Amino acid sequence: MFIKQLYTNCLSEAAYFIESEGIAAVIDPLRDIQAYLDLAKERNATIKYIFETHFHADFVSGHLDLAKATGAQIVYGPGTETNFPVHVAQDSEVFNIGNINIKALHTPGHTLESTCYLLLDEQGAPNCIFTGDTLFVGDVGRPDLFSGNLSKEDLAGMLFDSLNNKIKTLPGNVIVYPAHGPGSSCGKNLGPNTHSTIEEERNNNYALLATDKAAFIKEVTDGLSTPPQYFPINAKINREGYDALEAVMQKGLQPLSIAQVKENLNNDVVLLDTRNANIFTEGFIPGAISIGLEGRFAEWAGSLLSFKEPMMLVTDAGKEEETIVRLARVGFENVIGYVEGGYEGWKAAGENIDMIINVDADELAMDIPHDKNLVIVDVRKPTEYANGHIKGAVNYTLSEMTDPGSMADFDEGQNLYVHCQGGYRSVIACSMLKREGIHNLRNVNGGFAVMKNEKGLQVVQETTALN
Repeated sequence: MFIKQLYTNCLSEAAYFIESEGIAAVIDPLRDIQAYLDLAKERNATIKYIFETHFHADFVSGHLDLAKATGAQIVYGPGTETNFPVHVAQDSEVFNIGNINIKALHTPGHTLESTCYLLLDEQGAPNCIFTGDTLFVGDVGRPDLFSGNLSKEDLAGMLFDSLNNKIKTLPGNVIVYPAHGPGSSCGKNLGPNTHSTIEEERNNNYALLATDKAAFIKEVTDGLSTPPQYFPINAKINREGYDALEAVMQKGLQPLSIAQVKENLNNDVVLLDTRNANIFTEGFIPGAISIGLEGRFAEWAGSLLSFKEPMMLVTDAGKEEETIVRLARVGFENVIGYVEGGYEGWKAAGENIDMIINVDADELAMDIPHDKNLVIVDVRKPTEYANGHIKGAVNYTLSEMTDPGSMADFDEGQNLYVHCQGGYRSVIACSMLKREGIHNLRNVNGGFAVMKNEKGLQVVQETTALN
């Protein structure tokens, strides 16, 4: 028996490859399927099943392309309805893979069709369980995403029953393999690890410690942040289908001349610059939005960019394909090409460029007493802001910047000093502000992680998050 977790950090997503006696299964695959095909070749195995724990909202699954490439059967849990052929498993249905078996356990709560897959080893004993978004390390899946006519309280009640009747009763040594790790927006506060055991979760996870259903429902539903805008888009794509990744790549891998880029910019085509944030600030094509590949790239692209408007790319040389793949993972199929020669080619052609001024925390501290128009803009999440922020800072979260009209709150005479926790999000924010014509701004190097230790800046806390 062979089990491998394939973890993608920028999405906090875990897929799984399982093999026994030359027969394999993949659980919750990403859209780019080559890693699973490579593993099958390495193990001299045939992929027989593609198990989906639910309709994912935070990424586009690779189930369709993988099924086409291998002939494997796509399996979803009870009650699933799709626009493409799948096997809808019955609760407790068993699937054979070589000398082991996979047992489907219907566990509604995160979504109605949510299903966990219990692996039974060669002796028929429970070995591990692939819990999808039903159970995470230290947390559970949020019940407020896609529930038909049911309320989040209804789903949370179902989740309580699923956890207590299907999960909590398993042997303590059963390994828990969830679909997500820390940083995922599919839960409230996932733990730092990407796997656990039933015993560890029974002892430490509030969801498995809970014995009162009403209290559980309240705890699970309280304090949920607004889900990213791309969640319903991705869930719909996973249910209805999508273009083959190969076709998306062919369309996007088109070099665009300077003249073509300028024409597209005049037609309001989105220009996405995926170079490192620190490099972007030193010079970029006017109007470009910075979302660097080095951070939670796909998540922020899905949260901030339009899925309908055509998009051009500016990348480091050789990073065009990676960028398109990572965009496709969250459902973008609208890339029409990339700037030939990148930013350097644009600059060498003598075209206009823009830049973002970076300042250090001590410079900000020195400017505060002498500038009555200075405004500190904290673009972190409300919870981050509440836990500690610079006195007088305005909390204008990055996710709010999807609405250009809201940027009208800033006055032309204000001098904006923008920061996040470490510098990645603040550069995104500065680029979006500039795109809307707000240029009197500076990016604070190192963000709050540095600012909180600057003697000239006072840190305060709030009992509730402010916006």
